[in-house]
Amino acid sequence: MITLDFTNAMSNGQGERGLAPDDIDSLKDRLKDIHTDIIQRKMSEFYFLDLPHQNTEQISLMADNIRATSGYLLLLGIGGSALGPKAILQALKPFYNLKHSPKIFIYDNVDPSTLTPILTLIDLKRTTVNVITKSGSTVETMASFIILIHALKELHGEQFYKRIIATTDPEKGTLREMAAKFGFRTLPVHPDVVGRYSVLSPVGLLCSSVAGININGLLKGARDMLRRCSEENPWENPAYMTASLMYLLQQKKNKNISVIVPYADRLKAFSEWYCQLWAESLGKNGTGQTPYPSMGTTDQHSQLQLWIEGPRDKVVTFIKVDDYGYDVPILDSENEIKAMSYLKNHTLQQLIKAEQEATELALVKAGIPNIRINVPMIDAYYLGQLFLFFELVTAVTGMLYGINPFDQPAVEEGKNLTYGIMGRKGYENKGLEVMSYRERIQKSKYKI
Repeated sequence: MITLDFTNAMSNGQGERGLAPDDIDSLKDRLKDIHTDIIQRKMSEFYFLDLPHQNTEQISLMADNIRATSGYLLLLGIGGSALGPKAILQALKPFYNLKHSPKIFIYDNVDPSTLTPILTLIDLKRTTVNVITKSGSTVETMASFIILIHALKELHGEQFYKRIIATTDPEKGTLREMAAKFGFRTLPVHPDVVGRYSVLSPVGLLCSSVAGININGLLKGARDMLRRCSEENPWENPAYMTASLMYLLQQKKNKNISVIVPYADRLKAFSEWYCQLWAESLGKNGTGQTPYPSMGTTDQHSQLQLWIEGPRDKVVTFIKVDDYGYDVPILDSENEIKAMSYLKNHTLQQLIKAEQEATELALVKAGIPNIRINVPMIDAYYLGQLFLFFELVTAVTGMLYGINPFDQPAVEEGKNLTYGIMGRKGYENKGLEVMSYRERIQKSKYKI
């Protein structure tokens, strides 16, 4: 199991800058109520906790078909619909496209200078398109999908639908209606699964299965983590404890930035996935922390200076890997570089572990609170644990703040204004707002 070490967030490790046990205990009654709400699924969006028990047979059959019929898989999605699949692929199949087929491309924006090169690299005749949007109307994803439908029709005529898999709401939405009309294959995203909590749904599992990743291993890890986090007492529940620490450090110690630092290149996309989860779930009504993705050891040379001598507004979460699965000795048999001779008889795994421990201690000496998640190794089982752990931490932290960790009202306003700009029916008032804004900017004298 992954484990939590929060010594360096407590007063015995940080003095007055840390938290006291009584601080944690002060949340016990609230956590008891939160625990009851989770167990009883008082909010339907807690359905993400049921995903580890899903049947994956349909997903695996589709993946088998893609491998048999396609040289490429093009995934269209944005936000959680892309960050989750990216995190899994990078963690478990690094450099996948250089060694394996079908080649997998993930397009998660509407930047034409990205889509155009992708379409020159893939052979659309041998491509399956997996379009992912639970609502079925996500503007960025659907715009890309319209382009791909046109291209597939030119190549395959009326048979184009055989090259499409839609991952969407099981009953409603524009994409579901299109699937019914044209007959392309579908995978359901349960109506109560929020996009940023969807990594362990078909959203993340189909492309993982295509890549040969053990998706049942991912789900088993998540199930075991769920059992590990089944106690209401935070001193026995690593997810509840982490939520309590992050909430209290922000409320009592003004730690308004959450830095996440995995010491593994394969978890870089995971840290980006975490940042969406944390920001979109908690940034409401003036609450929350700003998530800050980092990478050990790389960012010791770009960010550590700020953490230690900059504003004291950060809490750092390390992800430490016990076994990297590989190791490389640092050989210098002839002692050719005397100044570096201290590295002789060491390995890269020893060095990256030393750097993590040294950075942790440097933060302790500077009075910067930090916690550490220890991961035995990066495989499907432990990655599934990490996903479920951070999802649960996020949801519980939101409930401690007294906000809904599953909605995103501010994001919706940006979407509505976009609809107004693009002329969507029913959003004319938003279009007028944009016109007024443009006029004000045009008249502004604050330009150089």
